[in-house]
Amino acid sequence: MSEHKTVVCPYCGFGCRLLVDPKTMKVKPYPGEPNRGKLCPKGLYALEFVFSRDRLRRPLKREGQKMRPISWGQAMEEISHKLLEIRELYGPDAVAFIASSKVSNEENYLLQKIARLFGTNNIDNCARLCHEASVHALKLALGTGAQTNPYEDLENFNAILIWGYNPAETHPVVMDYILKAKKKGAKVIVVDVRETRTMAFADYKLVIRPGTDIVLANAMANVIIGEELYDEEFVKARTRGFSEIRMAVRKYTPEYAEKVTGIPAGTIHEAARTFALAGSGAVMWGMGLTQHVSGVENVLAVINLALLLGYIGEKGGLYPMRGQNNVQGAAYMGALSEFLPGYVPLTDEKFRKRVASLWGVDDLPTERGLYLTELWEAIERGDVKALYIVGENPAVSEADFMRVRRALRKLDLLVVQEVFMTRTARYAHYVLPASAFCEKSGSYMNSERRIQWGHKICEPMGDSKPDWEILTMLGRALGLPGFSYSSVEEITAEYFRLFPELEERSVDELKNGEGIFLPRKRLHTWDFATPDGRARLFAVERVRPWEEPDKEFPFVLTTVRLISHYNTGEMTLRSPSLVKLMGEPRVLINEHDARKLGIRDGDWVEIETRRGRIRMRAKLGGAPEGVVVVPFHFKANRITSPALNKAGTPELKFSACRIRKLRSGRPTQGTPR
Repeated sequence: MSEHKTVVCPYCGFGCRLLVDPKTMKVKPYPGEPNRGKLCPKGLYALEFVFSRDRLRRPLKREGQKMRPISWGQAMEEISHKLLEIRELYGPDAVAFIASSKVSNEENYLLQKIARLFGTNNIDNCARLCHEASVHALKLALGTGAQTNPYEDLENFNAILIWGYNPAETHPVVMDYILKAKKKGAKVIVVDVRETRTMAFADYKLVIRPGTDIVLANAMANVIIGEELYDEEFVKARTRGFSEIRMAVRKYTPEYAEKVTGIPAGTIHEAARTFALAGSGAVMWGMGLTQHVSGVENVLAVINLALLLGYIGEKGGLYPMRGQNNVQGAAYMGALSEFLPGYVPLTDEKFRKRVASLWGVDDLPTERGLYLTELWEAIERGDVKALYIVGENPAVSEADFMRVRRALRKLDLLVVQEVFMTRTARYAHYVLPASAFCEKSGSYMNSERRIQWGHKICEPMGDSKPDWEILTMLGRALGLPGFSYSSVEEITAEYFRLFPELEERSVDELKNGEGIFLPRKRLHTWDFATPDGRARLFAVERVRPWEEPDKEFPFVLTTVRLISHYNTGEMTLRSPSLVKLMGEPRVLINEHDARKLGIRDGDWVEIETRRGRIRMRAKLGGAPEGVVVVPFHFKANRITSPALNKAGTPELKFSACRIRKLRSGRPTQGTPR
């Protein structure tokens, strides 16, 4: 093993470590935590995209319709000059920054440091599109906005409730933990809007009507409270709000829930009892809960179930499973418009002054910046003139993305720091070539809050540079204090100083161990991070979707992930081995719906919402009546709903649509065949 180096897989948020032979660049799974010798196909072929001929190799500047190579010195001089000029003319909030869920902790830390020293809190990342509803709900209920327990606890719980989440496809390695629990006798309950691969392993398969999650969760709480199955001692000693929730769920009987959700009342009774009587349990969830206008309330409703049963600490855990390799790290490092590092609110004067002092200034801006999802309207209004994007592709990943593309065209300055010429980079005035994950060192934080070190395996391609080096150059060019870093380890040591739990830990310890949990392995074992140390039960009522099916748009469109694909496809579509595994993306349509529309398996169809239309081949089955299921990796977000929930997350999982058969067809431009 000694000749191999370890890197953190660049795909999902599970955080698998890869053993790479620098001579052959072959990948083997790391035998220790967290992946224990397991890898999914994306991890196994994780290095293939790095050697793509499409890699950006030199800084580029737009001249008319063409991009021409320039030197790093010229790029930094011109970009910094334009940013400072825009600040002088319009103020610091006319500039915004988008951080990346794919670059290291150090690099996200630097970008939010640049934004705040520049004078704005307009710094955000794609956590806004996925689990920011979870962060808001967890902070409200528990005081801390992150997963509460390590993966290893999963195999020791007696019940696992999986809601709006398909780990068999999205986090295949975590299924090993779930199946170990099942072998020990744990009951697995899966709630989703369609029958997923994960349901093959479930004791209870609850296929729910889209947008009715709160009704089901409240009905389960109704059974737990009505039959006095809740942990009375835990509820009395460690929570508040019980009387409110008891009153609120009284009307959500299983019989009422059956009419709304489509799940038989008897099944709801049985699933609730099973989960309550298990004695210990986990609640795991994903985008199926958060990407709704009711996202925050959805998460609060399932947190209630865990709190009623005392499934916290040793007896249980809450698992908002992250979709990208460092989305947890980006958020924890402060790349969010309303939080400083560690999810500390901007209004926390003591911590804010501590950060400012570390950075060599008196204070930092205190007003919340723009959410990522609010940026596009702000650009259209003319409030934001310049945008600096690191490693994100909003021209494809954002809901109703045509409005994003219109906004990008309107900017006075767009800088994109990337590995490939993405769809977003095509709109840029400057494109800066970044190094891939294995061409640089740095730390990453997985979904369980485990910080792990990724080692440099090979040299950067062409004249590309690690993101931390580019950002160090930018900080210096802008004249900001504290950008004299000569190694990535200096940045690691700086962010360690921000967190009391890391102050005594060393970078060498991080490099040589199996990771460091921040703030610790299990949260809320003894008390909660709320002012009074108690968790809060929230009475939540059903929130209806922003738009509902009608005669004109009679179907519900929802989006899903595929096992061989990743986000907007920039990495996976450049991996030959993964492309072989992919097959053509299809829209899933219920057989009965298809018969009524005269659609057969393999036919070309057009899916249309109020925002536009896309074309795909149909695959019959895999969707309940009235629901149309589309992979989100390609062009689905052209037509998804941009309506936002309280945390600023769009309702990507629910759009009213119609579907029709085409006589002949080809995929929407940009969708792989």
